[in-house]
Parts: sequence; C-alpha cells; structure tokens
Amino acid sequence: MMSATFGISRDEAMALLLEQVSNPNMIKHCLATEAVLKSLALHLGEDQEKWGLAGLLHDLDVETHQDLAVHTHGTVQILKEKGVDGEIIDAIRLHNEEAHSDKRSSLFQHALAAGETITGLVTATALVYPDQKIASVKPKSVRKRFKEQAFARGANREIIRECEKLDMEINEFCDLALAAMQSIAKELGL
Repeated sequence: MMSATFGISRDEAMALLLEQVSNPNMIKHCLATEAVLKSLALHLGEDQEKWGLAGLLHDLDVETHQDLAVHTHGTVQILKEKGVDGEIIDAIRLHNEEAHSDKRSSLFQHALAAGETITGLVTATALVYPDQKIASVKPKSVRKRFKEQAFARGANREIIRECEKLDMEINEFCDLALAAMQSIAKELGL
C-alpha cells in the first residue's frame, strides 16, 4: 500500500532497502537509523513516519556508490523515480555533505546526519560489552565513549554534535539514541 503522504510506504521502503543493500550490517544500520529518527521525531513533535522513512532509506546506494564524493547521488535518483517526498530526499542527500555543494540547514537534515552517525557509536559501545548485547549498555557508557575520540573513530563527533541544532544536549541525544536502538535489539541482532 502506497503512502499518499510521502510517496512510499514503510513496507515498500523496506523492500527497496533489501533490493538495494545486501550487507546485513548495513541493513541493521538503516533499521537503527530509522528507530533513532522516529524517536527524535516524537521528541521534537515532528512526523515519525516521514523521519523514519528517511532513516530507513538513507543509504540505498552504499554498495554501488561507496566513494563519499558520490554517495547519495544514486539514492536520490532512485527515490526521485519512485516519487518519494522531496524533503525526505533532501535530508538523505545532505546526510553526506561531501557529495554536494550545499550544506545542511533544516532540522530534518541535521537530525538525519546526527542520527545515522550516532548509531555507529552506540553499536560499537554494545560490542565492547562482555555479552555484546545492547540491553546491557548503560546511557553513561555511550556518553563516556562519545568523549573518547579514539573509540569508534568512524562515528564523527562533529556530525553527532549537530544534535545541538535540534536543541538537544549531547547527553540527552546519546540517551535517546540508545533507548531507540534498545527498542529494536532483536532486529539489530544486538
């Protein structure tokens, strides 16, 4: 069933993700990003469906456009052809500013960039726990790991700090992201 509001339903988005991405860890990253974005939307009074779709679809071209200079161009093309909402496409396009001349400016754009980036930090934190279960992770552990620049180097702290553009302090953002990911622990295999 098609969502008249955003040009694609959640089921169609999931099918598209599975069609475009084969790496199970990347699929889990997209599911984690969807959970974080939906939680952010709820917290900020934004549309959970819309923000969740952006999180789920943001890395469709990750396997075909791995170079950051072009990553998101393929996703944008796919989503335009499907008739997906322009704001969703723009947020996805600008989660990788390196591939574009313009910069993130909207709440939605900053939320997607920060939200998808913090998932790596939360996942890495869970994986250093003895049981490697996200349910065991305490919020203070994610906050502590955020401050350790050598930990999970791929989780760009400056991008995560864009949560401040959402009027959220980093500790609150870490807590929200952890709780969102814990709510789908089974899907994440963590």
